[in-house]
Amino acid sequence: MDVRQLEYFLAVVDHGGVNRAATALHLAQPSLSQALRALERDLGSDLFHRIGRRVVLTGAGHALVGPAREAVRGLDLARSAVEAAQGLRRGRVDVATLPTQAIQPLTDLVSGFTALHPEMSVSVRVALTARDAVDMVRTGACELGVVATAGPLPEAVVRVRPLVRQAFVLLAPRDGPFREGETVPVERLAGRRLIVGQQGSGMRRFVDDLVADGLEAHIAVETEDRLSVLPLVLAGSGLAVVTDAWRDLAERAGALVLDLVPTGHLDVALISRRGPLTAGAEAFVAHAVG
Repeated sequence: MDVRQLEYFLAVVDHGGVNRAATALHLAQPSLSQALRALERDLGSDLFHRIGRRVVLTGAGHALVGPAREAVRGLDLARSAVEAAQGLRRGRVDVATLPTQAIQPLTDLVSGFTALHPEMSVSVRVALTARDAVDMVRTGACELGVVATAGPLPEAVVRVRPLVRQAFVLLAPRDGPFREGETVPVERLAGRRLIVGQQGSGMRRFVDDLVADGLEAHIAVETEDRLSVLPLVLAGSGLAVVTDAWRDLAERAGALVLDLVPTGHLDVALISRRGPLTAGAEAFVAHAVG
């Protein structure tokens, strides 16, 4: 068993199948399958159930995920220590993020970081909820994460560095019911068609709280893909409550971004694994909070 085999194993876990993992690794699918079989022989146990073209982790596979991540991360730290001694030139930083925070503040963080370190690369993995992102960082799937929560995130599992507070705003089409620059009382959302995210998202929680307080609004569209919210608003499918991370993108696209009263906020933070980080991740953190 070697670290490369563990990297292949984790790629299949993270990408949900052998074909996708082979594509991500720029490796022929038969070569990847052969490496997995060799790993299983070395360990004396099947790591996956093969169901047609699908693979599902066995009990032994589940047990290997954590130690495999630690082994691979240990190798990354060793490489990073050598690179740091020579100056930060090459490497990759893995960042888990929520879709909205992938727009902002992550866009500015990544562009600034890569401008400072042009030979470094950043791999962004999207999580649907803050809990998912925390789990990705806690388990070592990613070293860093950018998450938004309704209050400060406890530091019991990961290290937390506050970045910014984002207010909720309203996205509306220009030919809709509101004027540019208008401040919209939440009561005026009564009877309106609303576009919301899936349960567990911050913008969905804000709307659910309004409905629980008696607002009679119509949920016209529910979408797990938050990047579809803006096109849906522009197409006239409804209005959407989002954070002001969307402001620049939405205004450039032609939507109105209107302040709400009263509004709520999400606290955005950069999270990292507890313990040593690679030189690339340390440099990313320094740029983000410096």
